[in-house]
Amino acid sequence: MRQGFLFTLHLTRLILMISAEELYPIFLSCKSVSTDSRKIQKDSLFFGLKGENFNGNSFASEALQQGASYAIVDDEKYAVSDKTILVGDVLDTLQALALFHRKQLKIPVIAITGTNGKTTTKELVRSVLSQVYSTYATTGNLNNHIGVPVTLLSIRDETQIAVIEMGANHIGEIAALCKIALPTHGIITNIGKAHLEGFGGFNGVIEAKTELYRFLKASKGVCFVNKDNALLMKHAAGLRTITYGSDPSAAFTGKIIESEDPFLTVEVSFQSCSLSLESRLFGSYNFENVLAAACIGYHFNIPPDKIKTAVEQYIPLNNRSQVVNSGKNTLILDAYNANPDSMKNAILNFASSSFPEKVLMIGDMLELGKVSDEEHTSILQLVDKTGIKDVYLVGPVFTRLNTKRDWICFQDSDLARLWFEHHPLTGKTILIKASRGIMLEKITGIL
Repeated sequence: MRQGFLFTLHLTRLILMISAEELYPIFLSCKSVSTDSRKIQKDSLFFGLKGENFNGNSFASEALQQGASYAIVDDEKYAVSDKTILVGDVLDTLQALALFHRKQLKIPVIAITGTNGKTTTKELVRSVLSQVYSTYATTGNLNNHIGVPVTLLSIRDETQIAVIEMGANHIGEIAALCKIALPTHGIITNIGKAHLEGFGGFNGVIEAKTELYRFLKASKGVCFVNKDNALLMKHAAGLRTITYGSDPSAAFTGKIIESEDPFLTVEVSFQSCSLSLESRLFGSYNFENVLAAACIGYHFNIPPDKIKTAVEQYIPLNNRSQVVNSGKNTLILDAYNANPDSMKNAILNFASSSFPEKVLMIGDMLELGKVSDEEHTSILQLVDKTGIKDVYLVGPVFTRLNTKRDWICFQDSDLARLWFEHHPLTGKTILIKASRGIMLEKITGIL
């Protein structure tokens, strides 16, 4: 039956508008999906998406030549092969197919969003759940209206639990992603000041992030909520919740264990025992991420000893709470992203640490809109109060607002790199923190 269906489509050159249900057998016959013609895998299904500066339709033929089984386009002039499928809109088709596939999956789907810590929490949850279950989780930063569908379409029959990261920079985005991913469980790590320009202010951030709660309430899903966070507890009222935190009344509790080690150690309490989890993460602000992962693991019946193994074996990557010995200095890499809350937490943790020879290197925080100057000034005042003497600022906003003559400023990371090539640092402990767009990773290679 399936072969006949495909043959009929081939005869018509696949130019008929096709539903997600009709496209599904073609999807199942492919080994993967792709939206990037430069990274085509053999026997994949290519979606020719359009962007502001490109038209993925124009790469359909190239994708087929590189081994894709089929290419989906929405411009008839690119439907020149019996392997091209013409649809009304490629993005709509991608999302509709992902939703149809999601409805075939009879597994828990955990959605993770939040202002800070969602990727670290996602990776910790993946590590914990993988101790027992075949777990699929969002890779990289595929957490938007394209990445979430691609993630869902990457889930195959052997998967027992899925962990889906959801990002947003405007109201309504999380709600839309929930309608595609249909999460059964969810967690908001926290709500802070980020993407204020797109959200229209902090109240907009609250409105957007709690869209996950509202979806789970309507679908009778389960929410994991940090009981230490009053804002989250307020908005989680009326939901099916499992709480975690340092609050003794939480369902799952833990506390930070003080130590001279640069890495965070957390003690968590199970019904029958307490265990210390010696993470490879820097910063007390990662406490809630570790505790959330342990709580979720315990809810899904991961044995305590396996939770301990998973947390302790997880090594952060991609400039997220990493501690790296470069051979010349100790680098605390937290430069994947930054907003006022995460910047403040990182600076305060660094200032209170026992690291010797502290150097602070921070870059601009982007997408703050009309409060950008106010928030950057607040961070500069905070740095001044810490007493850290060696301070480097990267980016036009920090440079313009800085009033301290002994703090060295650079308009961009290229100029900073040039400076450190001629003024190398040695024997220092350097915190590196900025928004992704500042690209401080250009500097790390020479520090």
